Amino acid sequence: MTTHVPQGAGHLRSDTTVTQDRPFDQTNQASPDAQFPRALVWADERTGAAKGLRFILKKVFPDHWSFLLGEVAMYSMVIALITGTFLTLWFVPSMGHVTYEGSYVPLKGIGMSEAYRSTLDISFEVKGGLLMRQLHHWSALFFIVGIALHAARVFFTGAFRKPREINWVIGVVLSLLAAIEGFAGYSLPDDLLSGTGIRAMNGFMMSAPVIGTWLTFFVFGGEFPGEAIIPRLYIAHVLLLPAIIVGLFVAHLLLVVVHKHTQYPGPGRTDDNVVGYPIMPVYAAKAGGFFFVVFGITALISALVQINAVWAYGPYDPTQVTAGSQPDFYMWFSDGALRLLPGWLEFELFGTVWSMNIFLGSLLLLPLVWLILGAYPFFEAWITGDKREHHLLQRPRNAPVRTAIGAAGISMYLVLALACINDILAIKLGMSINDLTIIFRISFFVLPVIVFYVVKRLCMSLQRHDRERVLHGNESGNIVRTPEGKFFEVHEPLDPYERWTLVQHDTPQPLALTQGPGVDEHGVARKQGALSGVRNSLSSFFYKDAVTPVTPAELAASAHHGEHEALDSAHSPQLGIPVKDSAGDDDFEDEHGAAVQAPRHHH
Repeated sequence: MTTHVPQGAGHLRSDTTVTQDRPFDQTNQASPDAQFPRALVWADERTGAAKGLRFILKKVFPDHWSFLLGEVAMYSMVIALITGTFLTLWFVPSMGHVTYEGSYVPLKGIGMSEAYRSTLDISFEVKGGLLMRQLHHWSALFFIVGIALHAARVFFTGAFRKPREINWVIGVVLSLLAAIEGFAGYSLPDDLLSGTGIRAMNGFMMSAPVIGTWLTFFVFGGEFPGEAIIPRLYIAHVLLLPAIIVGLFVAHLLLVVVHKHTQYPGPGRTDDNVVGYPIMPVYAAKAGGFFFVVFGITALISALVQINAVWAYGPYDPTQVTAGSQPDFYMWFSDGALRLLPGWLEFELFGTVWSMNIFLGSLLLLPLVWLILGAYPFFEAWITGDKREHHLLQRPRNAPVRTAIGAAGISMYLVLALACINDILAIKLGMSINDLTIIFRISFFVLPVIVFYVVKRLCMSLQRHDRERVLHGNESGNIVRTPEGKFFEVHEPLDPYERWTLVQHDTPQPLALTQGPGVDEHGVARKQGALSGVRNSLSSFFYKDAVTPVTPAELAASAHHGEHEALDSAHSPQLGIPVKDSAGDDDFEDEHGAAVQAPRHHH
């Protein structure tokens, strides 16, 4: 008897017609006629979720420790959301004036805002409240640290290349929103330290040319500090920004599933596959265990390491400033830029004061940093002209200019971060704060150039070292004397799979060498864009100093200690690797005779 079973989401399944000759077997779930739990069947009939879940649960993820950096960010965000929900039950986002009568004796009888008093109550009156505050603050910092380290891994390995440019942009926007979310969060307690940060924000907006005053009145609801800023920051911190961050995070993960995960190069790994574990059951178990590792370490640090002791600062007073105050680490570069910019950048023009000494280091620098980060994948693709999809990651040494650019950017951040504490450094080191400021100003422009040159040369040296290892093997330390009296060191051959990692990468060529002559066969100049000259120059800057990987012919020549003899020979005894010299057949073979494809160099 053939029975058609109507299904609400039948179009999402491949077949909705079943043959039913006997009642469903409800005992043997391995049977083709087994009946699943009714709740799952009910949900699938109305949502068609089975096919989507099957697709997701079968996704394969590669196994490498650096991929856990993104998971640290994700799990820290989850911890921050959970602890933040707990804190909202007791926090009062109001600047209404009250007198403190709580259990913290040094502040008894002191006037303060309701926001500050509720923060003190959470710390001293609510059981577990201080631990939750600590967990929330530390997890927020780890969230931003995880994003930064994850972004560094993606940048230095080239994981942002096609087709992942959009996902890179989403990640950049996420990091910007995380920084804004962090600033809004530590501004809520309305203590003297956070109030100083809000005052700095007020100064940033005031420095905006022409519209600064109106912008400040709009955000603060009148003169600083007003009574609206804490409630507005609260809404942004607990509602607006978390909703956007979670939405972008979900989109980020979905694109990872759609594009499939990148993987490091190795034998058997190509742009067409992913070598790793499916989500169920291996990866899910490992990811779940790693969540509890992150949570446990965060809880341990939160229980043992004090952070943001608001009771030590007292309530915010516009007439006071906390000594030695600095923002959280993700805003160090902006604070440091403000301390390094010279005062003569403020001037009066057309009856208006132009505070470029503040505007350049705040309202301009902050969006500019994230704009450059977001645009970089498109900039590099324009320079290289590479329109291929990339699912294999690059070793940082094999992209020396990109690696050097990233290292130079990190050095600029470190200079600004140290400038953020120039007053404390001056005291601790017994130096003049003016001398330190001058040193940091010079270092901001000179140090990145030095770092760029050194890192690029290091990367190229490492590439040459890889060539030497492929051609001659590893040094063994064993010295052999020949019958003629000569001495030489015996090298140990590389494992074929280890060698493959050292030779599989492409060597891009500058566009000027790949686009052909500037005229066609009739002597007519080819049509070029307005920026073609700039593009060719940048491409030459990126790729002119290339160290090509070892080819099979070079390996054969090295094995025979003579290029001509090697090219005339069908096989090379060195390292046990036969090398074919037939036209177009230049693949490696491992010690078992299995073919290992040689890298194809695209020009």
